[in-house]
Amino acid sequence: MDAVAQLAPTPTRAQLVELEHAISRQLAPVEYETIHTHAPGLYVRTVRMPAGAVATGRVHSTEHVFVVTRGELTIAAGDGSPVQRVAAGFQCISKPGVKRAVFCHTDVECSNVHITSETDLARLEAELVEPIDVDLELDLEHQRTAFAPLERKPCLT
Repeated sequence: MDAVAQLAPTPTRAQLVELEHAISRQLAPVEYETIHTHAPGLYVRTVRMPAGAVATGRVHSTEHVFVVTRGELTIAAGDGSPVQRVAAGFQCISKPGVKRAVFCHTDVECSNVHITSETDLARLEAELVEPIDVDLELDLEHQRTAFAPLERKPCLT
């Protein structure tokens, strides 16, 4: 079932937080592969998710590029934009403060591209995502395990 597409045509951040809570209570955890790539002044966080996965993301505190490099997914953003189904090749500028939920129709690979010279993962998290408000969102440990295992890979040339 495409739970994300069944949200309101323009869901609010609060509705996406409600979906996040429902996911944590009703669905079995899904393992995601996360790849961290660094270049001078650039950090790319790539996530690979299996077909059928429903997930919510952390709220980023900086503007960055979001790119879908493989697969097809439905994206709901709590910023007033409509729910949309996108495929590999989709890219957009993601504004600060946006919370997203996705449903993966196929195996998916997507990346957030950030301008930063930081390479330490803990400092990157502090720099790039908003602290979690425990009254609104899931606890940090759940968020960390939802995107485990963390892995660092160099670019292949």
